[in-house]
Amino acid sequence: MRSPEHHERDTVPTSDLYDEHGEALLICTTAFRQFGGRRLFAGPVRTLSCHEDNALLRELLHSPGEGAVLVVDGRGSLRTALTGDLIAGAAQRNGWAGLIINGAVRDSVALAGLDLGIKALGTVPRKSGKTGAGTVDTPITIGTVTFRPGDAVHADDDGIAVLPAPA
Repeated sequence: MRSPEHHERDTVPTSDLYDEHGEALLICTTAFRQFGGRRLFAGPVRTLSCHEDNALLRELLHSPGEGAVLVVDGRGSLRTALTGDLIAGAAQRNGWAGLIINGAVRDSVALAGLDLGIKALGTVPRKSGKTGAGTVDTPITIGTVTFRPGDAVHADDDGIAVLPAPA
């Protein structure tokens, strides 16, 4: 598991990244809200596509994260929460740097107490399905940005920025 000092060294504010990389940096303009206790987070992208079903998300976050950020395409659904305090707590314990969820979360007060970056569209108390449907580590597009496994993502209060992996 990465130490707090390690993730702080790797994390650069998104505005500084833009100043350094300009238009080579992809900027996600989707209006995410901040939920986790770690307000500045970064890491290599892992992806998950799922819709109102968090069984695969739970499985992934119970495995070693190695400082990665899981970007979840929940198709923007605010009908069910894709994560809450138990699954996010597992992510923190397993060394994930953060979650970016194109969907909803629940247990927002508890999420704020975790040393984990969490961005999502909003909250809803309803649990999601548990069928295990979804795909892992394939490119996903949220708004105007396509997130690819291995890209570097940086997130903070100013937004989400992606440095594409070298081709």
